[in-house]
Amino acid sequence: MEIIKQLLGRLHPLIVHLPIGFILLGLLLQWHDRKTKQYNILIALVYKWAGISAVFACITGYLQYLGEGYAFDTVKWHLWSGIATALFSFLMYAKLAKLNAMATFAKIPISTFSIVFFILLSYTGHQGANLTHGEDFLVEPLPNNIKSVLGFETFEERAIALNEENWEEAQIYEDVINPILNNKCVSCHNPKKTKGGLLLHTKEGILTGGENGEVLLANNAEKSELFHRITLPIEDDLHMPPDGKTQPTKEEIQLMGAWIDAGHPFEGSIKDAGLHKALFASFFPKKHDFDFPDMEITAASIDSISVLEQTGIHVDLISTSYNFLSVSAINKPTFNDNDFNSLLSIKNNIARLDLGGTEVTDVLVEKLKQLPNLTVLKLDNTLVTGSTIDALNTLEHLKAINLTGSQFDTAHLDKLTDFSKLEQVFLYGTSADAKGIQMLRDGQITVDYGNYELPPIPSDSIVY
Repeated sequence: MEIIKQLLGRLHPLIVHLPIGFILLGLLLQWHDRKTKQYNILIALVYKWAGISAVFACITGYLQYLGEGYAFDTVKWHLWSGIATALFSFLMYAKLAKLNAMATFAKIPISTFSIVFFILLSYTGHQGANLTHGEDFLVEPLPNNIKSVLGFETFEERAIALNEENWEEAQIYEDVINPILNNKCVSCHNPKKTKGGLLLHTKEGILTGGENGEVLLANNAEKSELFHRITLPIEDDLHMPPDGKTQPTKEEIQLMGAWIDAGHPFEGSIKDAGLHKALFASFFPKKHDFDFPDMEITAASIDSISVLEQTGIHVDLISTSYNFLSVSAINKPTFNDNDFNSLLSIKNNIARLDLGGTEVTDVLVEKLKQLPNLTVLKLDNTLVTGSTIDALNTLEHLKAINLTGSQFDTAHLDKLTDFSKLEQVFLYGTSADAKGIQMLRDGQITVDYGNYELPPIPSDSIVY
């Protein structure tokens, strides 16, 4: 029986749209027929079906209220206005069909009935929307200053301000958990809108719980109602925050669970709570990891770029937010050491330089130190041996060097240890021993020899 009750209750969101459609159709037909009054019988029939479907909507809505655990104070206005809408549908039917029972209301114009009916329908629908999407669903995207003017409660978002240096000293509740609750939960659980009788803006409110009891069970996130609700599938009626509200991130949910499992402390630091750094890493400021420096520079001259492109050099703007350039000689394989001077007109803007497959040698490598913002350098399939590679250790932004297929000599590999920002060196297809040095500068520089082989898997032996 309980299963049938829940199944019928969950039909409410589907059935409730039938009376709405019938009522709107009836009102539109009334407006269209306001002068000739030719369709009164048809319109009356529409309202009759509106009343019948509204009764079914009320029944399924009531079953949903019983089966889904809604508090009566939460649903009462929607419930009573829904019943009133069903009754008014039959009233409109009787009025238009001129039944004897309507003699008492004969002097009241049908237009007055229609206006009241439309207001009643709007109110009922509004109450239903409040239940599913929250009272501030329509105004939620508006700026806080406009919300305030309209009389809605506003909540300023609080950022979780952590970094590599201070994360252990940050207060676990005040600096981490409270901002999550404030940003994702408090808009529905505050003194002015206490959904489910639950307040989440203070320690006392959280510990008191709501209409169904406590929401936190110390050291057991899985059995804590608060954690259970936020981890339910979003399509589940019990999921919180409700669909349409801003949802907590995966990292925020993990943090909430870890906090509860740690005994949900409201005092003390993250270190005191014994939580691991990995839980907070996503909240640290994102490090700049582009293949160009994190700085602003003046844009390169358009004329200089145009002259350079006429020689066969390809020049691209790396990002519309920065003025750094990517320069490639892919269309000019004859590029040699003497052609380097043509790049000097835009030297400060070059962050990526691709000279792979050209005729450059170690002579040019020494000249590259004139490009102060060079970050990624490609010298693959060239005559470069690496004898002058140490000249580049003054480039403070250089992060990657591709020497694949070049004449690079392993003897010069140690020279790269003095490069302050270097992270990767690619040596596939060189004389370097792939089983030799894999890391430089205490593991900060990776030496990549390529030639990867995928391990065999059972499906490899299948013949199609």
